[in-house]
Amino acid sequence: MRVLVPFEATAPKTRLGGVLDGDERAAFARAALRDVCSAVEAAGHVPEVVATESVAVDATVTVDERPLSPAINDRLGGERTGVVAADLALVTPTAVECLVDAAADADVAIAPGRGGGTNALVVSHPDFRVDFHGVSYRDHRRIAREVGASVAVVDSMRLATDVDVPADLAEVLLHGDGEAAVWLSEAGFELDAGDGRVGVSHPTADDTE
Repeated sequence: MRVLVPFEATAPKTRLGGVLDGDERAAFARAALRDVCSAVEAAGHVPEVVATESVAVDATVTVDERPLSPAINDRLGGERTGVVAADLALVTPTAVECLVDAAADADVAIAPGRGGGTNALVVSHPDFRVDFHGVSYRDHRRIAREVGASVAVVDSMRLATDVDVPADLAEVLLHGDGEAAVWLSEAGFELDAGDGRVGVSHPTADDTE
């Protein structure tokens, strides 16, 4: 199965700006992207990166400068297609297969992210289209109802954990074992439970809760 991996390559992970500079954010985002592509391939599927500019990764890369939703929608509507966010640094082949297995008896399988987002889908209904703005998990349920598509919801910690803000880096250090976790460790990030809540610390940055 083809799995689209949308990637903001031009200015990735701007909300990590408090702990990473521009070059560091680009390097970390690309490490997470490689983790996602490796997990998809190890699960027996074919990753296709849809990026805002060219990026070096061991997968097919298509450059599309449009916003996320139209870039993905133009690639849906035919054969069954997966979509997995590029910042799921905890994803494993097993998690990918959980998503795919959920789609066996449903027109759309959705892995919600924290806060109402959508982190991954498998779409087989020809009329279903994505809308990643706002509370996209709720919107995707609504869109599925409108086109008569059945839905399966995937409850997966690894698919639910995207890396958007500094506090999310703790999850990568705790549970990740791919390139993104290695990059953070080599950059000097460490787990910090000094106040009773696990966060991250860095020699050149303020502690992040």
